[in-house]
Amino acid sequence: MLDVALLGTGGMMPLPGRFLTAMLCRIKGSMLLIDCGEATQISLHKLGWGFKNIDTIAITHFHADHISGLPGLLLAIGNAGREEALNMYGPPGLAHVVNSLRVIVPELPFDIQFTEWSRDLTSSYLLPDVELKSLPLRHRGTCFGYSVNLYRRGRFDVERAKRDNIPMPVWSPLQKQDEIIFEGRKYTSDMVLGESRKGLMLGYVTDTRPVPDLPHFMREADLLICEGLYGDPQKQEKAAAHRHMSFQEAATIAKAAGVGELWLTHFSPAMPDPQNYLQEAARIFPNTKVGRDRMTKTLTFDEKEEEVIND
Repeated sequence: MLDVALLGTGGMMPLPGRFLTAMLCRIKGSMLLIDCGEATQISLHKLGWGFKNIDTIAITHFHADHISGLPGLLLAIGNAGREEALNMYGPPGLAHVVNSLRVIVPELPFDIQFTEWSRDLTSSYLLPDVELKSLPLRHRGTCFGYSVNLYRRGRFDVERAKRDNIPMPVWSPLQKQDEIIFEGRKYTSDMVLGESRKGLMLGYVTDTRPVPDLPHFMREADLLICEGLYGDPQKQEKAAAHRHMSFQEAATIAKAAGVGELWLTHFSPAMPDPQNYLQEAARIFPNTKVGRDRMTKTLTFDEKEEEVIND
């Protein structure tokens, strides 16, 4: 199971009722935050998921509307009692940028471990079966898109385990870990599990022009959260000039990738009611929704629950 919450859906500047860009993902008691625009911690308070279990923060790029909320949020996480190290991922220069912002929050009760993406490092396991992948995008400066992948082991094959005389005491452990030593012999999970099953995938893309690798990178994601800075087709040239995407372009990517659902986000402050332009995307990809602050969804292996708004 994977819980998703849009904390902020605005681009450039916050508006009343629309905070700047951030998304929170909750998996197995751990939480991943992607981007941290201004007022992120206010939206987190309203959401009610807490602060202490934010174990990982991933930054798409270093424009202020995606990172300016970080100093206050780090302080809030510390005030929530966190002492364990916090992991941060982002473009090259991440440690320098974050440590510069931390001039106003120099003392924290936890360490920050930085990972900067490179040609040789494009993914990392946050948990044994949860992988964060990155994809270089095309914006005004280095920017990355992300996918969160929750993998699912195969079904336990009891008949096979009995046939191959696998001791019963290792049955349960091998459904959770790759190998175990029992009575001097090594047993591996592939001795009792079938083929891996389809897991869950969440995609997050913002501040970019369409890039050729995006549909493949987001292939069959259960949910794609993608920027749509402008909904008005007449703003297409402006979107291209500033290296952003329109509703229509986001929907085209969703369709090409075969995703389950598309949420639009990162709206221009000149577009106070993006719902007015929903049809511009829905005519290309019908299962499109306009994102709202604190819109949430739970992705499960068997079904996808409807989103709700937590005001």
